Amino acid sequence: MIRTGLIGFGLGGTAFHAPLIEAVDGLVLAAVGTSRADAVQAAYPGVRAVSPDAVIADPDVDLVVISTPNPTHFPLAEAALNASKHVVIDKPLTPSVAQAEVLIALAKAQGRMLVPFHNRRWDSDFLAVQSLVESDRLGEILLFEAYWDRFRPELSQAWKEAEGAGQLLDLGPHMIDQALVLFGMPEAVQGDVASQRGNSLVDDYFNLTLFYGVRRVVLASSRMIAAARPRFALHGRRGSFVKYGLDPQEAAMRAGGSVRDPNHGLEDPAQYGKLTMPDGLSEIITSERGDYRRFYAGVAAAIRDGTPSPVAAEDALGGLKLIELAKRSAQEGRRIPVA
Repeated sequence: MIRTGLIGFGLGGTAFHAPLIEAVDGLVLAAVGTSRADAVQAAYPGVRAVSPDAVIADPDVDLVVISTPNPTHFPLAEAALNASKHVVIDKPLTPSVAQAEVLIALAKAQGRMLVPFHNRRWDSDFLAVQSLVESDRLGEILLFEAYWDRFRPELSQAWKEAEGAGQLLDLGPHMIDQALVLFGMPEAVQGDVASQRGNSLVDDYFNLTLFYGVRRVVLASSRMIAAARPRFALHGRRGSFVKYGLDPQEAAMRAGGSVRDPNHGLEDPAQYGKLTMPDGLSEIITSERGDYRRFYAGVAAAIRDGTPSPVAAEDALGGLKLIELAKRSAQEGRRIPVA
């Protein structure tokens, strides 16, 4: 068994990491680094609640999972890697390219895994999109659009409203990662990043365009949109595919649902996307079963058997480079080549 220590028991720790770790064969939740000992004992009796430093120092912990505010990702991961632990980090891997490069080099020097938690590769709708692109039914994709909108006009006291956070670092890593899985690194990026709510300290709107020859990939998100735009819209030389709605796993897990439920990860058929051909004929495309357990099953297999990491740290590094270029593009008002 791979003894796993989780640092952070907020939303990410309680709704995502702890339930997934507990549900994957080969992993066992051994300790949680948090001040919320009562919450840990209520949810996982017998699991120790200790300090983050104690998790990292524990000689029986093999894997450290970091689900804490963005500015703490680098120091916690650096300490864990120096303690010869494998490390999973919730997105973003780090707030900056420079910090990510340090961690990647350190992981290689220590012979340990550094894995970004890009669980959205296993969203039900993205799996359907990926299969559709690979099938070539749409032909060459000329325009790919992905939107992820919310309506949260009021500022909160959450750390995501503080320095080192913001919409682009919150949802951007997932959306960019999905684009990179489909199309690889672009030739250039143009970004529009803004704060649209009064007195906001962080960005709450972004619109990125990634350039691939004649193909355009548009990734956009806002906290001020009540009527959501399509989650995905793909337009190719042979037709179009459009779908609305979000993968159901997060909502189910936040509501206390079990990942072992036989219906977990199955999208409501009302949200399936529609494929439309030039002759006007259309077809509903069934979304695949989403399953974030596949991420942690991949982590366990990589540690135990030496199989490839389910998400390469270099993939997250590429995404962070695009985020930094997008911010520079927004400041300078121009398209920036990707070196």
